[in-house]
Amino acid sequence: MTSLRIDEQEARLLGVLIEKELTTPDAYPLSLNALRVGANQKSNRDPEVDYSEREVEDAAVRLVSKGLVARVSGSRVERWRHVAGAHLGLGREALAVLAELLLRGPQAPGELRGRASRMAPMETLYDLGLVLTELDKKGLARRLPAAPGSRVERWRERLTWGTDVALSADTQTAPRTPEEVLARHDARAEERTADATPAPSTVAERLAALETRVAALEQTLRDLVGD
Repeated sequence: MTSLRIDEQEARLLGVLIEKELTTPDAYPLSLNALRVGANQKSNRDPEVDYSEREVEDAAVRLVSKGLVARVSGSRVERWRHVAGAHLGLGREALAVLAELLLRGPQAPGELRGRASRMAPMETLYDLGLVLTELDKKGLARRLPAAPGSRVERWRERLTWGTDVALSADTQTAPRTPEEVLARHDARAEERTADATPAPSTVAERLAALETRVAALEQTLRDLVGD
């Protein structure tokens, strides 16, 4: 696990980069000026801000150092893109919800679903609930008490609070050679043997044990072919 915290400027830029990738992919990655315009945008933002180009660039550089943003070279104008999906292990729906929380602050599920659906359609509050549960487990969102005079719960992001998250750099690298793959397979087999229950006696138990062994073999084959 890695301790990760971003400030309010960084949160706004990260939210903008996720939003623009999902809503205007033809104009993405963003130039520094486009990133500044997106951050200072009056709609779909709370609070409204007026960052200078220097402030935006400094915040973008800080996000690069934290593994959430990358520079894109090769064109006349330097551009910026987020890498939060890869580094935090998030899919489109989770990124959309996280972006809305970064751009607007704490929100009730109903308004959050409506706003995030412009980036990643979520048909029901149940669908949103699954995404919020995922973000909560990853340490990226947290349920808040209802506001005074309201019974509706709210959610907020946790990156500006500081949180422990599993970045891609923290995870074990996948084996690269057949020898490493087979060694990992043998290790998994030893673990299963150590934790094994008494030999199955019924047809259902034998079938379940066989399915477990087949699943392990399929995983080993996927490792070998790199799929």
